[in-house]
This record gives sequence, C-alpha cells and structure tokens, in this order.
Amino acid sequence: EARFVESGGGLVQPGGSLRLSCTASGFSLDDDYAIGWLRQAPGKEREGVSCLSIIDGTSTHADSVKGRFAITRDKNTVYLQMNKLKPEDTAVYYCARMCNILISNLGTQVTVSS
Repeated sequence: EARFVESGGGLVQPGGSLRLSCTASGFSLDDDYAIGWLRQAPGKEREGVSCLSIIDGTSTHADSVKGRFAITRDKNTVYLQMNKLKPEDTAVYYCARMCNILISNLGTQVTVSS
C-alpha cells in the first residue's frame, strides 16, 4: 500500500524555522514525475505550497512562501525547510504525489504563534 508518513511539525514562534519530513513507503518517488507539499489552514481550502520535479530537480513555490521555504529530496524522503515562519503559515501540511494527489489524511501540524 502506498503511503506517506509526515513528521516534523510543531509549535514555533514567528520568525522561527521548522523542517518537515515525508517518507514514502509502498512505492518509490522515482515512480512519479513530481512530489510536493500542500497545506490546509482552519476554515480555508487546501493549497499548494512547494513542488519538486523528480525529473530535473527544479522546484516551484507558492508566492506566499517564496524565499522562505525550500523543498529537497533524499531517496524516498522529501523535506520542506521552512524559515522565517509567519502566523499565516499555521496549517496541517501534507505530502502529495505529483504535487496534488493526497494518499493519506494525516499530515503534520505546524503552528506559528507567540
């Protein structure tokens, strides 16, 4: 069964950093052409955050996180380095195959608050 295990979330003060991890099991990230992170804040729709091309290693980011977030990959784990966090980054973060396909609903909670 294909699944992701996300981790690394927590409570952080504004301006702080977190690194999220997402490990795929039951399939290889090389099976897909892209991997990404989505997030959903309370009362808001799910949105794309960052997307990494498996093919050429390029990445794209939502305007709201450009210059602050970075997405990387090591074998079957993808990371989201989040710097200069803001309260509006508070959300549950999910890994997504092809940058838009959720295969689990667990995610990892990120809360940015003083």
